[in-house]
Amino acid sequence: MPIALTRPISLSLARCELTYQTRQPIDIDRARAQHLEYEQALRELGCRLVRLPEAPDLPDAVFVEDLALVLDEVAILTRPGVESRRPEGAAIEAELASHRTLERIEPPGTLEGGDILRLGRTIYVGRSGRSNAEGIRQLRDRAAPFGYRVDAVPMHGCLHLKSAVTDIAPDRLLVNPRWVDPAVFMGMGWTPVAEGEAHAANALRVGVKVIFPAGFPRTLEVLMREGVDVRPVDVSEVQKAEGAVTCCSLIFEAGTA
Repeated sequence: MPIALTRPISLSLARCELTYQTRQPIDIDRARAQHLEYEQALRELGCRLVRLPEAPDLPDAVFVEDLALVLDEVAILTRPGVESRRPEGAAIEAELASHRTLERIEPPGTLEGGDILRLGRTIYVGRSGRSNAEGIRQLRDRAAPFGYRVDAVPMHGCLHLKSAVTDIAPDRLLVNPRWVDPAVFMGMGWTPVAEGEAHAANALRVGVKVIFPAGFPRTLEVLMREGVDVRPVDVSEVQKAEGAVTCCSLIFEAGTA
């Protein structure tokens, strides 16, 4: 049974870091209700939920995916590209230490999990404003001994690589081709997001099912037509904080440290 690491919505979410979006009022009560629905979807899809303590003074703490990459053999603790997010890592490190041997990205490297798309033994990393060349180099050095290849991916117009592309099946991607070139991902078929739904490329595959934001109905319809088993969830308040369905959990198979 996979473990899904999550963290509650912080009371200070409205002070989150923003890069591409204009700040909007966030309804914290609604955000928390939506997050509970998201966690329930993870349970329904077979995950064992592990909830980290709430971090009231860390606005972005709900976005746990950014703080680590968990491979079968090792967990690599990242180093966020904005300083305000670096204190989030302590609680995640403490939890992951009971599941994996730990490695870490060191200064001056920066790396965020939202920029990392693992497809089999290849790890694609977006060259974004949050993950720099040194962080990608360090990831390559730490992953190579376990047989992983790390490829840097050019992208533009969005916060993270997984804002532009995620996997919806072992051999298929959901892509916004205006933000990343699908040809980069060798051997993978791809489905474009629907017109007018630029942010719809972020989906969370859990086994054979996919958690998908309900706010993108056209892309949702496309996925259903293609036979994707979709579990829609409303994440509209989290989206105001430049969040999405992948970044609110860190999913990995149980192991021993």
